[in-house]
Amino acid sequence: MENNVLSYLDAIVKRVPDKVAYANEKEGYTFAQVYEQSHSIGTYIHEKGLYRKPVVVFMEKHPKTIIAFLGVITSGCFYVPIDEEMPQSRIDLILENCKAELIICDENTKKKAETFHYQGEICLYDEIIKTPEDAKALDVIRKNALDIDPIYIVFTSGSTGVPKGVVACHRSVIDYIEQLSEVLQFNEDTVFANQTPLYFDACLKEIYPTLKFGATTYIVPKSLFMFPAKLVEFLNEHKVNTICWVVSALTMISAFGTFQMVKPEYLKTIAFGSEVFPIKQYRIWREALPEASFVNLYGPTEGTGMCCYYRLERELQENEPIPIGRPFQNTEILLLDEENKLANEGEICIRGTAVTLGYYNNPQKTSEAFVQNPLNTAYPEIIYRTGDIGKYNEYGELVFVSRKDYQIKHMGHRIELGEIEANVNTIEEIKLCCCVYDGEKGKIVLYYVGNITSRELVTKLKSMLPRYMIPNHVEQLEEMPFTANGKINRVLLKNMYKGEKKNGRN
Repeated sequence: MENNVLSYLDAIVKRVPDKVAYANEKEGYTFAQVYEQSHSIGTYIHEKGLYRKPVVVFMEKHPKTIIAFLGVITSGCFYVPIDEEMPQSRIDLILENCKAELIICDENTKKKAETFHYQGEICLYDEIIKTPEDAKALDVIRKNALDIDPIYIVFTSGSTGVPKGVVACHRSVIDYIEQLSEVLQFNEDTVFANQTPLYFDACLKEIYPTLKFGATTYIVPKSLFMFPAKLVEFLNEHKVNTICWVVSALTMISAFGTFQMVKPEYLKTIAFGSEVFPIKQYRIWREALPEASFVNLYGPTEGTGMCCYYRLERELQENEPIPIGRPFQNTEILLLDEENKLANEGEICIRGTAVTLGYYNNPQKTSEAFVQNPLNTAYPEIIYRTGDIGKYNEYGELVFVSRKDYQIKHMGHRIELGEIEANVNTIEEIKLCCCVYDGEKGKIVLYYVGNITSRELVTKLKSMLPRYMIPNHVEQLEEMPFTANGKINRVLLKNMYKGEKKNGRN
């Protein structure tokens, strides 16, 4: 049994050393290059005296970034990906939380890294890959490795305005890759097109199966997602046969009539997740690619990416949501009601290896979500409470119903509305604010009371929040509505926004 994701690389470099592993539109890196450069990076980190510590990777989206991840793991440490799209304030919070002693940069990110509130070392990827490999030292690190050792920290949105760092271990990632590969039938002929940012756990679906099978992953240029026809042409040019994308990326292609101009000629497997795929858009895809396999994936970052899958094989009704289906092997889904009893509809809770180690340097938040299984009082057993509500349909398939709280899925990202509110509330002119979400239209709506125009407010938020968290509709109020017990009346505000849309005020 594998106990380290690097076992995939060790095996595959012997089989297909000269095959391209990771590439973008300009250049590719073979498995031999991935192996050699990651071992140089691992040696460099080891010589710095770092072991089982977080190492920040701050690089542009590039094949080198993936090699940097593998280099960090080779050193016995775990990687923390951050991105230049992140606002400075969010990066500062992440650095403060993980207290990393080393940041790996490229030529383009180094200048920005030097502006961080950071006391540790900043090093250049192109320099540290010149480090001669210390094979003996790396061998000792591997012999001492456990499958419960961390592999990465991925930061998600936090309700208090402070991001939460989800820590995943080798065992969880290996289990996930093994199950996902079986469900989606990856092999050495698989050609992936990576769409998701490398600072999210979603990219696991391409990074590690590529190593396991000797497949190839192409990183799609971000600019192509503005031009659907060119995006499909990119897929055809590189003979991409497998994509694991967020729903919004798929609907952008289908909603603009792209298939009338060009179709993905090689695409055989389309996996999607993070949002609900509208039936209308799914059918456009199905009609364009009738022989392809379509699989809906579900799962939180705290469940190591995805933990449930549904292969679309039966005809769905017009108003029927696509089910999230069933858990992967070695994972159990518990639907718990308000009394912590099993129910046909309840909070989706995850049991098994998929459950990650918790939130880094955040015992309070960890204890709230990673809890003792209430169905087991005999011995310690941690489950993860997702905050999502699910139910079983007439076919016995699991269906996602809604969020339990104010956490939402928007533009493929998981967002807590409380984090937006927390940032808005730091602005001097703001007295009160409330964020609601219109799921039908996919709109984040912000109401506020304060001496600032909505345009000025949005301008300030652009320097504080990632682009996908900027509210789509911002409105100033004379006063904030409250419920009888003194809380902001979110239901009234949500209904008020819906009423404005009907009256043509959106």
